[in-house]
Amino acid sequence: MALRNIRILGDDILRKKCRQVEKIDERTLTLLKDMEDTLYSTENGAALAAPQVGVLKRVVVIDMGDGIIYLINPEIIEVEGTQQVVEGCLSIPNKWGKLIRPKRVKVKALNEKGKEFIVNGKGDLAKCLCHEIDHLDGVLFIDKVTEFI
Repeated sequence: MALRNIRILGDDILRKKCRQVEKIDERTLTLLKDMEDTLYSTENGAALAAPQVGVLKRVVVIDMGDGIIYLINPEIIEVEGTQQVVEGCLSIPNKWGKLIRPKRVKVKALNEKGKEFIVNGKGDLAKCLCHEIDHLDGVLFIDKVTEFI
């Protein structure tokens, strides 16, 4: 597949709301694979949302060390608790901040075959899911930071 350029803070696309994926077709599958390849080409990336590669679709790829997860049209359906976290972002290089995220989230999404599934995220996975779904709504972690470090 292909590596895509990661958009950096200042690019207007990062502030736009993404559209739902209506049909999982070859273009969607190519996007997922390109996003996976792009993620793996980064030094410390754990996840990537479609607007970070210039596409306004509700698509996310995540790999927290247990293999790739494709999320199409992800939606947080349940949250529990809070945790203080430290976050960074591939689109905001060399910037880190503390913020509050849910301790646990339940996310409903479609996989690459169009099958609905649930991801139960706790701790770092909960943080990552929230961060990436925020991207799909044009929200960046710096909007929620309580302290830059």
